[in-house]
Amino acid sequence: MKRALIAVAFLVSTATLARTQTTLAGDWQGALSVNGGELHLAVHIQKNDDGSFKATLDSIDQGARGIPVTSIALTGTTLTLGVGAVGGKYEGTLNADATVIDGVWTQNGGSMPLVLKRGANAVAVETNRPQNPVKPYPYREEDVTYDNTAAHITLAATLTTPAGPGPFPAVLLITGSGPQDRDERLAGHRPFLVLADYLTRRGMAVLRVDDRGVAKSGGNFASATTADFATDAEAGVAYLRTRREVDAKKIGLIGHSEGGMIAPMVAARNTAVAFIVLMAGPGVPGEDILLAQNTLLAQAAGVPEEQITQNTALLKGVFEILKEEKDEARLQTRLRERLTGTMPPEMISVQIRTLTSPWYRYFVAYDPAPALKRLTCPVLAINGERDMQVPPKLNLPAIRSAFEASGNKNVEVTELPGLNHLFQTAKTGAPNEYAQIEETMSPVALDTIARWILKR
Repeated sequence: MKRALIAVAFLVSTATLARTQTTLAGDWQGALSVNGGELHLAVHIQKNDDGSFKATLDSIDQGARGIPVTSIALTGTTLTLGVGAVGGKYEGTLNADATVIDGVWTQNGGSMPLVLKRGANAVAVETNRPQNPVKPYPYREEDVTYDNTAAHITLAATLTTPAGPGPFPAVLLITGSGPQDRDERLAGHRPFLVLADYLTRRGMAVLRVDDRGVAKSGGNFASATTADFATDAEAGVAYLRTRREVDAKKIGLIGHSEGGMIAPMVAARNTAVAFIVLMAGPGVPGEDILLAQNTLLAQAAGVPEEQITQNTALLKGVFEILKEEKDEARLQTRLRERLTGTMPPEMISVQIRTLTSPWYRYFVAYDPAPALKRLTCPVLAINGERDMQVPPKLNLPAIRSAFEASGNKNVEVTELPGLNHLFQTAKTGAPNEYAQIEETMSPVALDTIARWILKR
């Protein structure tokens, strides 16, 4: 599920349950219907020695496991889960034999059913993904770890290297927004697994990494901004430079979506980066992307134009407050005043928590143009024609303008016909197609990236 560029993180919290409510202990699983597909969740509740309870959440399809739960309340048979950084809420009713919780997940003003059933070892439903590589691979694969010393965290990754001694050109893959594992799992697809396999078979070493706080990487995802993720990418570049198989003068970055915002931030201040590839990378400020995205997705969903206009005006007002107001208490007050009457009162606090999160405030205000203008290395910027999340007609011209202003002529900016935000061949580009399409990444996109890098 996407939140502005983002696969939504289900960050639920730990809480104390009444000692008598032992029926909640155990494993629960369910699925949200998201954009035409399903997002599988598992909640694991354990009883402490003192009678209290603790819990963790797995977002199975996103590869995010062991997320701590911090806000659980059980009143009679009504279970309520308060959600942290993403500002969500789950409320459900436990049945008589304590085997099913029938409820509703609410987030960002929308609600959807979520039924949790008792059961262990929840797994994502396997769908046909013909591009997923099958072992044995004709190259080396190694699980590695390295430190982001500035952030005091250890990151976990997979390094694939071609057969032979090398040294090989290398690329670091940078995920899109939201909590992503090293394969960038989304809608049953593993785009970075497919991309890494394709590039390694063509002679490149590839490092793909679990986001901080996701899967096997340390750190706290919820408190991080795009700037923090950029330091994680810099740590990846530094690690690649320590590997004997890697040509230290030929290390590049490939960033998808928010990763396409991070890559220029890193390359603009790090001469060790030899080239970058922007896959649906932003060229305009975050607020402009969110406004365009809101319009395109609403139109695809059949929302009346009058309602879209009202929503756009609301968003613009909210963004102005976020950018202007520095005092936290005053910010909360102004946002509450602006949102009053636009949604149910119980949702306003949820919205405010989302809007005032570190990531959201940073993203809304960030303009990628200055970093793009500072780039001197070769750049490939590609966008799918049918991308509704980082629209090419808005972003590619801005990227071109930035390079024209800076004088960097070693740049290629390309719109790929018929492809969506994930670079799949799509009919409409709407997110509800992502899971339905068997193709994980268009061969045209894969070939475009590989050929461009090899020419460097």
